[in-house]
Amino acid sequence: MNPVKAGLLGLGTVGGGTVNVLRRNAQEIARRAGRGIIVTHASARDLNKPRICDTEGIRLTTDPAEVVEDPEIAIVVELIGGETLARDLVLRAIANGKHVVTANKALIAKHGNEIFAAAQEKGVMVAFEAAVAGGIPIIKAIREGLAGNRIEWLAGIINGTGNFILTEMRDKGRDFAEVLAEAQRLGYAEADPTFDVEGIDAAHKLTILAAIAFGIPLQFDEVYTEGIGRVSGTDVGYAGQLGYRIKHLGIARHTGSGVELRVHPTLIPERRLIANVDGVMNAVLVQGDAVGPTLYYGAGAGADPTASAVVADLVDVVRALTSDPENRVPHLAFQPDALVDLPILPIEQVETAYYLRMRAADRPGVLAEVTRILGDEGISIEAMLQKEPPAEEEGATIIMLTQRVVEANMDRAIGQIQGLDSILSDVIRIRVESLG
Repeated sequence: MNPVKAGLLGLGTVGGGTVNVLRRNAQEIARRAGRGIIVTHASARDLNKPRICDTEGIRLTTDPAEVVEDPEIAIVVELIGGETLARDLVLRAIANGKHVVTANKALIAKHGNEIFAAAQEKGVMVAFEAAVAGGIPIIKAIREGLAGNRIEWLAGIINGTGNFILTEMRDKGRDFAEVLAEAQRLGYAEADPTFDVEGIDAAHKLTILAAIAFGIPLQFDEVYTEGIGRVSGTDVGYAGQLGYRIKHLGIARHTGSGVELRVHPTLIPERRLIANVDGVMNAVLVQGDAVGPTLYYGAGAGADPTASAVVADLVDVVRALTSDPENRVPHLAFQPDALVDLPILPIEQVETAYYLRMRAADRPGVLAEVTRILGDEGISIEAMLQKEPPAEEEGATIIMLTQRVVEANMDRAIGQIQGLDSILSDVIRIRVESLG
């Protein structure tokens, strides 16, 4: 049987890795897919740029539309990133009856509903395993491996740059700006690191995970997003003294009143496996009602890990080429007419525990004032530390861990505490999750 021909939009790190994996493992891939898979056409901005793959036998072009319009291409692999051009090319490929594989999380998170509807109408597949957590097969795990479960919640370290920064801050006592600069030198962070450190990249991925976990439409604009730029070495150190580690988590939870979608720095107990995921590695913890907790760990980026996910999608598409479109695995795990538009809870309605840090005047009654305000809002204290400040600062540093409370109550309490003349600094707040 003739091999299936694929065309690449983008021949950078992931595109080159995809070519390498397809060639290196060609025999194994053909045995699994039932047919060979070859790249015959690829687009790139600069045809003279050195590449990590051998492009012999691949027709190269600077015009990605040529790949999309190539009548011999059965599968278009979109690896150019961004939104506008990628969206146009993917929709054009679908209109031409071609299947699509993409590693573009922003494209799926923001335009996936439109793209999947177009694909369903044309009877083609859109596969996107590589869009979340690089080489970790988390999409397939939730969509297929856990199909017998009602997913209760998931929490993930799904941005390697942020995890690298927080790991270095903890292990080496370095500050955020210094580690960010190193991450940029090492290629872990872009020259403009906003998407990584502000949580936007993680929010794209969380949007996709939540949709396949709960059977809801993709709703990127509803994700509460908070970055790690305000996490200090001081808080990283105090968290360690209390038996916690700070991680930048994406959390999705199905509650009785709606769905929580949030990305923010989070204290988690150091005994949890996910708390020990360090450096640029990714991990996703999924709680199902039947299976309980399952943890998925691996490389979240890089040429070969991401190419591993791209090629797995190519194999899935080739396996399904002759199947009835109605019998294929749905894009978002649930049948399209069974998606439920559940309400997304605003952050003020989310219930979680908190880490609080403040500097207070060192005089009798201050702590009583603070605890009274917390008590009036129904907030119980789980643990507390009091630290003497550096010589150049007045007052004492108070660190508290609270029990779970609705965020609106904590907002009111913090507002009142900061209004006390005995409180000499802003109240630093970081959410706490036990993930038990």
